[in-house]
Amino acid sequence: MMALVAIYSCKKEPETPASEPNPWEGVEGDIKEFQTFSNERLAFGGGFSQASVKTFALHNEPRNVQNIKMYIKLNCPTGGCNAWDVFANIKVKDASSGLFYEIGRFITPYGVDNSAFPDGYEIDVTDFKSLLKGNTELRAYIETWGSDGWEISVSFKYLLGKPDYEYYAVNKLLNYDTNSLEGIPYGVTHNKDVTRTVTIPSNTASTSIRTIITGWGHTTPTDGDGRPCAEWCYRTHHIKIDGADKFTHQMGALGCAANPTSNQAGNWRPDRAGWCPGMEVPVRTDVFENSMAGATFNYEYALQPWTSNGGSTSGTVGAYYATSSFVIVKSNEPISKATIID
Repeated sequence: MMALVAIYSCKKEPETPASEPNPWEGVEGDIKEFQTFSNERLAFGGGFSQASVKTFALHNEPRNVQNIKMYIKLNCPTGGCNAWDVFANIKVKDASSGLFYEIGRFITPYGVDNSAFPDGYEIDVTDFKSLLKGNTELRAYIETWGSDGWEISVSFKYLLGKPDYEYYAVNKLLNYDTNSLEGIPYGVTHNKDVTRTVTIPSNTASTSIRTIITGWGHTTPTDGDGRPCAEWCYRTHHIKIDGADKFTHQMGALGCAANPTSNQAGNWRPDRAGWCPGMEVPVRTDVFENSMAGATFNYEYALQPWTSNGGSTSGTVGAYYATSSFVIVKSNEPISKATIID
């Protein structure tokens, strides 16, 4: 009797690949520091320039970044600092558009350094973490009109860990921030476009608007207490969404007399309209109460109505609001920047 033998083939099932660890695992609470500009001389004349553009290597993985703080130190060159409080900012280049985006603004102190701020002026720049990664092009600018100027140093601290959302994207709404007098003219007819049509990506989990604004000029008529516009006159501005006031910006006193840099060689104590000599300029962040995913809306930056009579208390006519504004979208999956039509 013949024995029948059945032979069975055992096929090994493919192993399920191990999931990759989250990028923040193992680095929670770590701080990575990066020095960019270091005692960079910014001046006007004497072979110096008001601006410097350089490329620096920064942190490579934005998905494990909880926040980024930027620190700005100002030192006096040999012979002393410039005598005036002037407009200054730091920008990062958006490679996709070729534009430089303002990530922080500050006003220089009158004729001294800012050593009263041990780490320098601190500005939260987390909104730009999609751009502040790897080889990054930065621009430092001080609107100084003397060959003395300042020596500027800029550093970044990245706090690592699980972020609120893994992916950020940023796009510009307004970039009238080249210098103090390239802002939105105030109280007169002008051709600056302050309206945009915005479409938010469909996979957005959070939408916000980031604005920096400072007023310049001593134009009349003055307010009842003698304060001319736009450096001194207190105003209330609005971000309008689809024609309705949505977010409010009070351009009022910040308490300039409490500035730690109390040895300034000029008129630093009186309050300006939303800024102080020798301090960083406030970042105004407005978060929508819902994600706005897939929404299209009309944006307008609306200055409080006021009409100039063409006079001035300083001999220079003109009032301006230097303004930058950006829309930031966030998600836990890869996300594109909002679409903006001028």
